[in-house]
Amino acid sequence: MTITQHTHPPETTTRRARRLTTPALSAFALAAALALSACGSAPTPSAADQHTSHAAHAEAGAEAETAQSRLVLTHDGGMSVLDADTGKVAAELPLSGFNRVSPAGDGRHVLVSTAGGFQVLDMGSWSEKHGDHFHHFTGTPALEELKFPANKPGHVVNHDGRTVLFDDGTGSIQIFNPGDLGQGALPATQEFKTSAAHHGVAVQLAGGELVVTEGTSESRSGVKLLAKPASNGTREVLAESNDCPGVHGEATAQGGAVVVGCQDGLLVVKDGKITKITAPERYGRIGNQAGSDASPVVLGDYKKDKNAELERPATFSLTNTATGTLTLVPINYSYSFRSLARSADGAALILGTDGKLHIHDANSGKESGAVTVVAPWEEPLDWQQPRPAIFVDGTTAYVSEPAKKLLHVVDLGSSTVTASHSLAHTPNEITGISG
Repeated sequence: MTITQHTHPPETTTRRARRLTTPALSAFALAAALALSACGSAPTPSAADQHTSHAAHAEAGAEAETAQSRLVLTHDGGMSVLDADTGKVAAELPLSGFNRVSPAGDGRHVLVSTAGGFQVLDMGSWSEKHGDHFHHFTGTPALEELKFPANKPGHVVNHDGRTVLFDDGTGSIQIFNPGDLGQGALPATQEFKTSAAHHGVAVQLAGGELVVTEGTSESRSGVKLLAKPASNGTREVLAESNDCPGVHGEATAQGGAVVVGCQDGLLVVKDGKITKITAPERYGRIGNQAGSDASPVVLGDYKKDKNAELERPATFSLTNTATGTLTLVPINYSYSFRSLARSADGAALILGTDGKLHIHDANSGKESGAVTVVAPWEEPLDWQQPRPAIFVDGTTAYVSEPAKKLLHVVDLGSSTVTASHSLAHTPNEITGISG
């Protein structure tokens, strides 16, 4: 399973000018295009990552009968950590600036993209393995002093037991085992640096190979598949392509395929090769994607107007990495970069501006259901401004409604809203851990 940091809105001239005058913005403001996943992927925790041993910390927590999922929602001035079942506040954590949140990959921690790097947030809920079973604990969430340094923190990707951090300000990549978090110090990292600073992303595969974007702050169109490091730390280029203008975002699919978005389609990295899937329009941008281990199909956005200040798409994309085919699905609503997610069984989820959570079969694109969750809404011009967002954990979707300061809980099995929780602050980004 891959958990991807944010998806991003499309790059515009207006947004580039705003970034130049706002140095405190996180890396994703550099070339924001989704999701992180939500770039940025909409992220879903994997079963393999849900349980990490933190024996040294067990005495600091209270034992629970079952794993306790928690959510974190950012707002202007800080973050709120909530119990996912009850909606009760576990902690209010002040933090200035525009901050972004991503699962760290161990089922306990979240990485906060903030000034100076990726800061570690202990969500205060974890599980420890004892023989053939687990013990579950809860404690007080805490924003730790530990921070993976980054000039402009960008994408966070969890895949095959490794978490990869991308620094847009330097082009540097840090790779670590998320199971090594929670030991009182940052885990050891493996380092790699691209040829130039750019808004990029990287994914480490099961065999140690690395998929990485290449470009500059002005232009990016390259993707490379690199071998696992040699004894001297260097990586051989196994495959590469420069046929991906505006390269942005990634997702992984069933079978180990990695998809990277372009302004005219996608690149699929699979079986040691990089293959282009071309969009039918000259400009057919798929910059935000959501993948699933349960499906070879990747859900993506689809935009056709290169000159729009903010395009409000009325089509989404489904890319079958097994067959190499791209399907475009027209819809009668729009969505934003925080609208895409996947269910546990691989269904494509889209949170529409009509206020409904639409459920589509990922193979055919047909809508199998829709549930009204929030009031109709319109995507704001400024990508940093709050708008409804979705986070999925297993068979449950959590949907924020900033206009009403609400968090809605949706059971995907029955397509019903099972609870709505009032919030103290206007929510912006949302992610969570399984505990």
